[in-house]
Amino acid sequence: MHIDILTVLPELLESPFAHSMMKRAQDKGLLSISVHQLRKWAVNEYGQVDDYQYGGGAGMVMMCEPLAKAIEELSQQRTYDQIIFLTPDGKRFDQPMANRLSLGGDLLMICGHYKGIDQRIRDQYVTLEISIGDFVLSGGEIPAALIVDAIGRLIPGVLNDETSALTDSFQDNLLAPPVYTRPDDFRGWKVPDVLMSGNHRLIEEWRHEQSLQRTQERRPDLLDS
Repeated sequence: MHIDILTVLPELLESPFAHSMMKRAQDKGLLSISVHQLRKWAVNEYGQVDDYQYGGGAGMVMMCEPLAKAIEELSQQRTYDQIIFLTPDGKRFDQPMANRLSLGGDLLMICGHYKGIDQRIRDQYVTLEISIGDFVLSGGEIPAALIVDAIGRLIPGVLNDETSALTDSFQDNLLAPPVYTRPDDFRGWKVPDVLMSGNHRLIEEWRHEQSLQRTQERRPDLLDS
């Protein structure tokens, strides 16, 4: 899978992709990520990519021309499965969406900034609009990093134990059960006996019961869906 990201602040995306699983995915050749400075397609020598909004109002708007040129040039190099705009009014990102995107082809992500991007770019080029929650950030770079991480770790071969992703929270609309490691007795706080029993059937039953209980207590809306 290849992911292109358009942004006016590429520096914000240097660290998230240079460490841990995202670095491993790239080193293995399972995922490639290219971060593009939108000012490369600026409308003038000053690097302008934004302007005042029609109708007045506070906040600058990212212009059509730089975005259209960037999208069209990058689209000549590969066919995108989705052209994604990160925006608070997009569809809420969740685990099922991450699963679907990880199974698809190449992606292009547009990181909004300032007041957003010209609506005509959304109308003509964007195929999927994604929000990571009901709040507003300074730009789309952090959401882009979050989404790439969620997608990238699902690509076969990225995780050392490929069954690990299948037991993560939200995979079955359930939160993950409690987990424990050594020592089995720390300050008198003991690991549940069932996990020490070696009986895999009982362990799986216990984990499922714990997932249901935790989900009911913390996120009952997941059980409704």
